[in-house]
Amino acid sequence: MERQTGILMPISSLPGNQGIGDFGKHTYRLIDAISKQHIRIWQILPLNPVGYGNSPYQPFSSYAGDEIYISVDTLADYGLLKQSSIRNYNKFSEKVDYDGVRAFKAPYLKKAYKTFLKMQDTFAQEYQLFCSTAPWLYPYAVFITLKKHNQMASWTQWPKEQREWIRNRRFSLKEFEEEIRYEQFLQFIFYKQWNQVKAYANAHGVEIMGDLPFYVGLDSADVWQNQEDFLLDPQGNPSHIAGVPPDYFSDDGQRWGNPIYNWKQMKKDHYDFWMERLAWNQQQYDIIRLDHFRAFDTYWKIPASCPTAKDGEWIMGPSYEFFDEVFRRFPDIRLIAEDLGDLRRQVGKLRDHYNLMGMNVISFELQPKLLKKPRKEHIVLYTGTHDNDTLEGFYQLLTQNRRIALRRFFHNCGYDNRMFHELVIRYCLDSAADVVILPMSDILGLKSEGRLNTPGTIGSPNWEWKVKNLKEFYALLPKLGEWMQAGGRS
Repeated sequence: MERQTGILMPISSLPGNQGIGDFGKHTYRLIDAISKQHIRIWQILPLNPVGYGNSPYQPFSSYAGDEIYISVDTLADYGLLKQSSIRNYNKFSEKVDYDGVRAFKAPYLKKAYKTFLKMQDTFAQEYQLFCSTAPWLYPYAVFITLKKHNQMASWTQWPKEQREWIRNRRFSLKEFEEEIRYEQFLQFIFYKQWNQVKAYANAHGVEIMGDLPFYVGLDSADVWQNQEDFLLDPQGNPSHIAGVPPDYFSDDGQRWGNPIYNWKQMKKDHYDFWMERLAWNQQQYDIIRLDHFRAFDTYWKIPASCPTAKDGEWIMGPSYEFFDEVFRRFPDIRLIAEDLGDLRRQVGKLRDHYNLMGMNVISFELQPKLLKKPRKEHIVLYTGTHDNDTLEGFYQLLTQNRRIALRRFFHNCGYDNRMFHELVIRYCLDSAADVVILPMSDILGLKSEGRLNTPGTIGSPNWEWKVKNLKEFYALLPKLGEWMQAGGRS
């Protein structure tokens, strides 16, 4: 295949007039800029409504979008707001204040909804089409409405009649009808704006890579609506939870807390829960990165009563039978396998059987003896992911001897750059890997202040990093383009 380059940049980390990156003008400017330098892939993180700790990997839905990404300025372009009424909020902040942004945007979104009701004829056909092609929409709108009425408590803690509405429809929703319609409006606007962004990117030769978490959160419309597909007790609480054993990131392993799938039940239904998730994501993204791919082979199952992840056990996953169903239904789907970690060889066999690209992360290999090993072509090579420290942050923690050894290695490869992150980026671009993905924070040469997430920790500063502007990135693009051309990637 053509040797390609991409960037990793969450929407939330982009500049934004209202304190967070959104689907507004800065997103389009980024697409224009990377397109001109022949950067063909833009990888983002999940766009679903973030839950506890603002993690995009613990969302309230696998389908719904988080209204925090709706561009208020673009609402004015639709005629739903007056541009003169829009104010800025934390425009130049380098940190996302999620609660503050939500509180600031809420009045604008509600005002836009009131105008939308008066302009229904203008949007009627488009709105009806969206509702008819999003079967998840109404259940999600009910879920999030009831959740808000229960002070955002988990659905397992709602009054019984509300908790069981999804099964028997006995609880009357009459008093909530207007709020439910408002939530549906937000989803309509979210996907209207997102589809415009994606269409613009594709028209400029840029493909969007989305990230599909393997697990879903317990406190989600997914679990509420599909309880039989998870290992839950009669009250809806998980009997077993997901995580990973002790590894590179944590001596105690990671206790994620997500409920474990009831794979026996899913098999009876031909994995419909997963197939519907994949179908929706295939509409939204050109390429889907399957997070935690190894769990399709074997997954770590932890009793919910255990305080750490050490006490789990490896269980066989759905493996080939699952992917046979995937490619039977979606023969053209494009998947990337996140196959990182200490894996048994069967994971690689599963990946290769379906000719899926795997991943390498150079941050895990920054030792001369590892860097000298031949690299496969059919992989996606990252300098780092959303879970890594930045290259410069990593470099700051190295011993002086290891710094000298690495610089000697890169200089022997012919690279004379002074900055460590530039040495690594050039090495990756010149490598045999078919695709190289560069996180924005590494392109900018940021230290640990540019780190997005630290696994095993919850809350600030995770997921809060953003840039106040992209001037420096735009200035660096011509040099990056030269390195790409030298590596045969333009």
